[in-house]
Amino acid sequence: MSKKTAKQILPFLLLAVVALAAMFVKPEADFVPGEGSTPYSNADIAWVLVSTALVFLMTPGLAFFYGGMVNRKNVISTMIKSTVAAGLVGVLWVVCGFSLAFGESINGLFGNPGTYAFFEGVKSGPAWPAATTIPLSLFSLFQLMFAIITPGLVVGAVAERIRFTSYILFIILFSLLVYAPVAHWSWHPEGFLAKMGAWDFAGGTVVHITAGCAALAGALVLKRRKTHIEQKEIPPANVPYVLIGTGLLWFGWFGFNAGSAVGATPLAVNAFGTTTTAASAAGLGWMFFDVIKGKKPSVLGFCIGAVVGLVAITPAAGFVGIPQSIIIGLAGSMVANIAVGIKQKSKLDDTLDVFPCHGLGGMVGMLLTGVFANTAVHGISGGPHGLFYGNAPFFFTQLKAMAIVVGYSFVVSYGIFRFINFILPLRVTETEEELGLDETQHNEKYLQGTLLIQNNGKMEEKSIESESIYK
Repeated sequence: MSKKTAKQILPFLLLAVVALAAMFVKPEADFVPGEGSTPYSNADIAWVLVSTALVFLMTPGLAFFYGGMVNRKNVISTMIKSTVAAGLVGVLWVVCGFSLAFGESINGLFGNPGTYAFFEGVKSGPAWPAATTIPLSLFSLFQLMFAIITPGLVVGAVAERIRFTSYILFIILFSLLVYAPVAHWSWHPEGFLAKMGAWDFAGGTVVHITAGCAALAGALVLKRRKTHIEQKEIPPANVPYVLIGTGLLWFGWFGFNAGSAVGATPLAVNAFGTTTTAASAAGLGWMFFDVIKGKKPSVLGFCIGAVVGLVAITPAAGFVGIPQSIIIGLAGSMVANIAVGIKQKSKLDDTLDVFPCHGLGGMVGMLLTGVFANTAVHGISGGPHGLFYGNAPFFFTQLKAMAIVVGYSFVVSYGIFRFINFILPLRVTETEEELGLDETQHNEKYLQGTLLIQNNGKMEEKSIESESIYK
């Protein structure tokens, strides 16, 4: 068997082995709470089911959001890299991902991979301690959606130059070595960050800081695109795609944040309110700040700002009041906007500004959780009370936890990209980059449409992607 053929057959072979192994896992009956335990709530089950679907909707939303901003030659390749995580992580989560994140804790660092291997014991197991009114299986599926979208966020930083097969391997290694451990540290009762007293309501640390730091690592390893070196300004392929993606992300984020209350409760209502308020303030803040800098108010500006606001409020959504979410959204968008301006003058080629928007946005949100959290909002016994209300130690706990996650996520992600580059070509060739990844990686082309133009009395079709249309 040739080397090329071996590479082609290995992915399918691995999937087939997993499928065959799964055949022999014994089916289980659903767990039924016994006497003296908290009964399941149909309302909570319904809300978390809806929230799970909403969070999943964020993945195609992210694909539209990123796909609309890249060069028209790379739309499809960018969109599939975000979307394919649903397939990869969907299988990986059942095999061992949920176990690594939420299985029996090993020294507070990661879960025992055998605890829920192939989901054994998930259906028949008792409810998760922080979600006692819903089945463990539903909790695990809700958490799966977070695990899916996290590696998809990194795509924006490495778009237009990374090989598809290499990114597939990155998703697997990142999910196992970065996402699962950090989720365990933060969300497992025995995780060392949780025991330290750090709080992350819906993933500002687990999702956005890890993805943002991985994005920075990927951009550094892959180096600059030719168009970036030549300082060519490439217009977005489809701004309406960005607007559609923003709408889907904003809509799905209600499940992301309000669903993290894991029940149809007043806490979910608060998280719902802080989510949309922070996004509103951040979108306006980014757009108005651009005007101060001499730019015109733009669709891209509002959309990017709104997403940064959603990122910033994520760790705080259930811990802060709705009024305080305005300053969190505004602060997140201002920090990200300034960071993007600095990045544009540097040699860092983070294609779609993932580190400034998701990495720094998540950091701002985590720190401001340490400032504005209030027990009157969340009512959790022993829960966070922020610096603004006189509890300075909690702020410094958040700061310390943030530094740990930033350092770990960047170093391990950098190592993952380096390792992949050692065993596989990480970056496409210069010719492939010039032709575009849609054609060279997928043998597909994105056509925005055509215009009918009269030429010497005859109607001719002209592609809307033609350079002359953009001028």
